[in-house]
Amino acid sequence: MKIIYMGTPDFAVAPLEAILKAGHEVTAVVTQPDRQKGRGREVQYSPVKECALSHGIPVLQPVKIKEKEAVEELRKYPADIFVVAAFGQLLSEEILNMPKFGCINIHASLLPAYRGAAPIQWCVINGEEKTGVTIMQMAKGMDTGDILLQKEVVLDEKETGGSLFDRLMETGAELIVEALPEIEAGELTPVKQKEELATYAGKITKDMGNIDFTKSAVTIERLIRGLNPWPSAFTHYKGKMLKIWEADVVSECADAGADGNGCSIAENAGMSTEGPAPGIVIALDKESFTLATGEGALRIRSLQLEGKKRMSCAEFMRGYEVKAGETLS
Repeated sequence: MKIIYMGTPDFAVAPLEAILKAGHEVTAVVTQPDRQKGRGREVQYSPVKECALSHGIPVLQPVKIKEKEAVEELRKYPADIFVVAAFGQLLSEEILNMPKFGCINIHASLLPAYRGAAPIQWCVINGEEKTGVTIMQMAKGMDTGDILLQKEVVLDEKETGGSLFDRLMETGAELIVEALPEIEAGELTPVKQKEELATYAGKITKDMGNIDFTKSAVTIERLIRGLNPWPSAFTHYKGKMLKIWEADVVSECADAGADGNGCSIAENAGMSTEGPAPGIVIALDKESFTLATGEGALRIRSLQLEGKKRMSCAEFMRGYEVKAGETLS
């Protein structure tokens, strides 16, 4: 098939590579405009643009894909179908109706669950046991089109936003290659989404990572995994930002343990037995320290102090004297 491919981030690269490997002709790639990043304000290409250029594919970068000039530019490139993966702009009805087989989207969830911008991170944050990839026929609206094909992925116990991103990217690549010949042959039956089951995954922002220790340890640990690697969950230690990369949920008294001197948690931290305040260090050993939360406790395994590299909790504690009774906030 002749294809115009639309995508921007890393997630969209593997499907593009798979489409090319399967022998389809990508006549043009559409991606977001180049961005200036870093202190030097150097121009940075999107991952999809870099991939397209490496294969000698023409690249279009409209500021607004719906504008007349952009639509007319699209018409210059022959295509039986448009394939979209994390492009970052909504398509007009005119564009949706342009190719023979319409426009299809590779979406990183089992629609109608988790429509929207950040389905991968929210699945981890919300503690979902499974998610997947949907190939859908695009329609007017945010991820509202008919479902053509789906594949389920079961989340690992310690799944992060980053690890799930990689797994769903590869699943998307496999599924789009499976879907394209079946679409061309008319072998896929579109299934309408059940609107009553629809949920939304809003954008992820940096301030979402600010840990609220009054929440349960389970909730916080999921947040840490969901925001790993970006934007990361964080707190503050002695006035500096402290990113938390890995943590384990433990019951506040049964599993947090006593220190090497055999002191109880409450005695060690100098607290009453009514319960430690959220965010306070309630236990230490050579490998980690444990924080109280609104429900249960959180044993910190890996972290990164502002201006420093990521390290194990054991490495951190060799350089910084963490004490029971200190509070992170």
